[in-house]
Amino acid sequence: MNSVSVPAWVLGTAAGVVVLLALIVVLFALRARRAARRRLAEAEASEAELRERLEALEKRVTRPEPLSRRRRREERAAEKEYVITSLGEDTDDGESAEVEQVVRRTLTAPAFADAVFRETVVHSAALVHGVRRALSPEVRFKIRYEMHREVKRARKDRKSEMREALREYRARQRETVDEDVRMEDSL
Repeated sequence: MNSVSVPAWVLGTAAGVVVLLALIVVLFALRARRAARRRLAEAEASEAELRERLEALEKRVTRPEPLSRRRRREERAAEKEYVITSLGEDTDDGESAEVEQVVRRTLTAPAFADAVFRETVVHSAALVHGVRRALSPEVRFKIRYEMHREVKRARKDRKSEMREALREYRARQRETVDEDVRMEDSL
């Protein structure tokens, strides 16, 4: 039975490396802890500032506004017009070159906000439906199946390329051996 002996300086060096790595890990942990504390302090300061701003806004909202000022603001809001247009949407015929007549509707601010909110909800619902469908078990199975087929095809291609490369290599080897034999025969 062979016994392997390791010089003492190698063991000392290995222990030194382990101690050095441990120190590095401890330093990184301390640095991460300090950064987390700094972020926490910044968040607390930001929270305090936001609380102050919220209190100021609440005071401003609860304070009654003069009637004339309120009336002016309502009149300005009523004067604002929001225009919803639909330009040249593709028709079933595929004639997108023609631009349809612009549909103009004037909406009040609340009606405009309601229309925008509803459109956002519809888009969000469509996105959620698409994500749910993309993550369904059937789709995941199809993806897994296609990936498996692709891996098999790539493996097959690599094997055929390897065989072709070996054929070329062996042919070159035979040519060099034949040339060497001819050279010896000619001498």
